[in-house]
Amino acid sequence: MAIHGSQGMLNGKRQSKPSHPYAVPRYRVTLVRDSRATAPSLPLLTSVGAADLLRPLFAHLDREQFLVCGLDAKNCIIGVNLVSIGSLTLAIVHPREVFKPLILMNAAGWICAHNHPSADPTPSQEDRVLTSRLRQGADLLGISLLDHLILTDKEYYSFADQGWPCT
Repeated sequence: MAIHGSQGMLNGKRQSKPSHPYAVPRYRVTLVRDSRATAPSLPLLTSVGAADLLRPLFAHLDREQFLVCGLDAKNCIIGVNLVSIGSLTLAIVHPREVFKPLILMNAAGWICAHNHPSADPTPSQEDRVLTSRLRQGADLLGISLLDHLILTDKEYYSFADQGWPCT
């Protein structure tokens, strides 16, 4: 058996080269509904309405969770996505993970919310910095951030109602 690897020969016969020596993988991105729940058809117009609607999603949790609520052009809910589950005092939130579901939902606007298991809705410095970063990203992407809510079982804090006091 004569092999001439550098010449592309095997047993004296020239081997054909593959037609596509390098192929780029192709992906399809889709949004999959997790549950059959029907979103309310009324628009979210106030922080009170948003807090009342989202509070049950955080009821009696013992650790922080952060979610985004995608809205259509009339501020009606398209869907909700849980972005992060953290610890008692911290949930790690990266803008990439926040905007991915919003883009897939074709959201025109959005509200983000997280809970404080301590029952004190006062935003931390980290909450303020995150809100500022998310507003910058939202402006860049053209998906309006309408509010960031911090919820407890009985109270809430609205960044929009407070004039967006960040950093």
